[in-house]
Amino acid sequence: MPFEIVRNDIMKMKVDAIVNAANHTLLGGGGVDGAIHKAAGPELLEACRALGGCRTGEAKITKGYRLPARYVIHTVGPVWRGGKSGEREQLLACYRNSLALALEHHCESVAFPLISTGAYGYPKEEAMAAAIEAVSAFLLENDMTVYLVVFGRSVFDISRKLFRDVQEYIDDVYAEEHYSSQAMRSRRALSFEEESFPAEDENLYAAEIRYDAAPMAPKAAAEPDWQAMVRQTDEGFSQTLLRLIDEKGLTDAQCYKRANVDRKHFSKIRSNPAYQPSKATVFAFAVSLELTLGETKELLRKAGFALTHASKLDIILEYFIRNRNYNIYEINEVLFQFDQPLLGAGAK
Repeated sequence: MPFEIVRNDIMKMKVDAIVNAANHTLLGGGGVDGAIHKAAGPELLEACRALGGCRTGEAKITKGYRLPARYVIHTVGPVWRGGKSGEREQLLACYRNSLALALEHHCESVAFPLISTGAYGYPKEEAMAAAIEAVSAFLLENDMTVYLVVFGRSVFDISRKLFRDVQEYIDDVYAEEHYSSQAMRSRRALSFEEESFPAEDENLYAAEIRYDAAPMAPKAAAEPDWQAMVRQTDEGFSQTLLRLIDEKGLTDAQCYKRANVDRKHFSKIRSNPAYQPSKATVFAFAVSLELTLGETKELLRKAGFALTHASKLDIILEYFIRNRNYNIYEINEVLFQFDQPLLGAGAK
């Protein structure tokens, strides 16, 4: 689970390191900063005194003391001044420098808050975009589990237009399904009524049937590759996935990182031809491989699933695939908002 969004109290996260959105003194303050100092105990304050403060965009590390985390990484985010004073680069630096410190101290997991979105006033949508950019770039080159810890959906704000477009698509699909069900019931009722009456004389219509042209000879069909067809029919999910990775010209690492799946999880899939993934994991690889809707349905079938309009997860993924939007982090933002399982992160 390389990158996962969770609703939690960051001080309760059992990870190697938590990131504290600190002020320049590193001596504690209000909000989460002060709460972290209180939970860690007076030893944290003494350790921070020895660090001599911290500049915006930089990061410094201490032990976690009484916290569940082994380390606290302190970083100072930018104050929002309209976006024209280098705030974005400073915010990106917060994430990059914090991740670099975590890597230097051999951390396998780190939890971030959404830096600068509290008292510093950074717009949540833009802050989220910066967090995703920095974390995703880091995870392409490194193996680590990164959590973004939020208290609720109000802290986590995706593009209003994207959210609205997805909601409208869900509503349209549900409406279409309801209409189709109603229409099917109506057709069945009509069919029943027709069967209640005697059939009309077929001879009344026979005279109207004419054959003005000779039937066209069927075109010669190309000889099918029977061996390939049999081989693909016998494939399970694992074999199909590995074949698709080769066909798309990706390496294993490129594929599982783009799917937001960790290396150990992918190794289980590769080594077990009978591996049974969760539906979210199948979707994660469909996104990673940039499959069409038809290809996605086939990959789901190999894992024993079907794409259904009875599932909000399926409808949301159908929306993104139809629109050829394969940004897994943006997809996960939307799934989080709709309280659906995230792709790759924590999935079986």
